[in-house]
Amino acid sequence: MTDSPPDPLPPDEQALRAKRMRAYTELGLGLALRPRLAPTGASPGAESPDVIAAPVPEPVTRSVPEPVTRPVTMLAAPRPSRPADALADLEQLAAEVADCQGCGLCTTRRQTVFAAGNPLAELAIVGEAPGAEEDRSGQAFVGNAGKLLDSMLASLGLNRQEHAYICNVIKCRPPDNRDPAPEEVASCEPFLQRQLGLVRPRVILVLGRHAAQALLRTESSIASLRGRIHAYEVEGRQVPVVVTYHPAYLLRNLGDKAKAWADLCLLESERQRIGSER
Repeated sequence: MTDSPPDPLPPDEQALRAKRMRAYTELGLGLALRPRLAPTGASPGAESPDVIAAPVPEPVTRSVPEPVTRPVTMLAAPRPSRPADALADLEQLAAEVADCQGCGLCTTRRQTVFAAGNPLAELAIVGEAPGAEEDRSGQAFVGNAGKLLDSMLASLGLNRQEHAYICNVIKCRPPDNRDPAPEEVASCEPFLQRQLGLVRPRVILVLGRHAAQALLRTESSIASLRGRIHAYEVEGRQVPVVVTYHPAYLLRNLGDKAKAWADLCLLESERQRIGSER
């Protein structure tokens, strides 16, 4: 007597798997680094035998790098409810940003770039500054870097429309995509603080050295900031922060995609930990 073949996956599950496999390919991940894909709705920890699981990551170190002095306490504190008018306040804040003339970037920008994605999402993604594509479109993370970010999210079964709120430390494009100047970061910092205060994320993914240094108030290198959980204060609550490379950097340095994948695994581990403590 022969075993009957397994029931085929539903079409929506097949489409989800195909999308995630394309994302793994985009990230340059071989089979040995891809997680097993559990069927949608499966119990936590369920796995499919057809793809080899990623190695178990090393224990996570929770720390805040010097010179940050904010204590890391209650990283998974319950997410406070947003004010009823938070979305309207975000629109008002976007209008204030559009009118800002706080630094010289107001004279060279085409338009400000406020955010993209879902302001109700529990994951906030913070990048460095808009590029040329963003300056033209007014949307955060478009072009090739945006496509790679979408693939990074898809590798975790996420998408920007539903699962992430995306913004930048700087709201205007620096000329020729140069590094943001300290005074430009300082000028935009109050906007970012208010923005994250209205969104109230439960976890933050920071993309790139300049964004990490601005959020964590440190001069440490991105290499030393990766691989551990940091914290950023939002409305009196310490929110866990994961640091990784900017997608634009990964497009130029393909060999570091595997390191970015490790950072994404750390992010997913933190998301699951927070979800289990609700």
